[in-house]
Amino acid sequence: MKLGLAIGELHRSENHLAGALLAMSDRHKADHEIFYVARDIARWSQDHVQALAAIGRDYDVELDAQPEGDPSLLASLRQKASDAVGRRPEPGLLLLADLRHVYREASGVSLDWELLAQAAQGAKQEELLALAQRCHPETLRQVGWANAMLKVEATQVLVS
Repeated sequence: MKLGLAIGELHRSENHLAGALLAMSDRHKADHEIFYVARDIARWSQDHVQALAAIGRDYDVELDAQPEGDPSLLASLRQKASDAVGRRPEPGLLLLADLRHVYREASGVSLDWELLAQAAQGAKQEELLALAQRCHPETLRQVGWANAMLKVEATQVLVS
């Protein structure tokens, strides 16, 4: 079985999504909804990373249970840059680019959860299937949030 490979890829993807959400949050600190919601939903991916690392052991996959962190110095620099850029008209375009990136990353993670769930079901791996059924809805909410924010921001940014 190659379930270990799928678990490892999903672990990497969830880590990357969490990092993308945290980076976007830091870059758009002036937009409170983006800042706080992105941080909240990044925690879901961080929780998924931990759960995948735990179940990975059952499939002989050694994964780091600690989600990749956002170094405080780098986060601080991004927030200072956000403050400086927040007063210029270009932040809207940067926000759209960040939202598009998060949407694509979350969509990929969603697909990975689908694949893992299908494989777990086919292999009759109930614990793995339960994990996918618990985590995938949160990923779908991340996709939905990014999509909704794109729709809200696109008109304002692109028409003005």
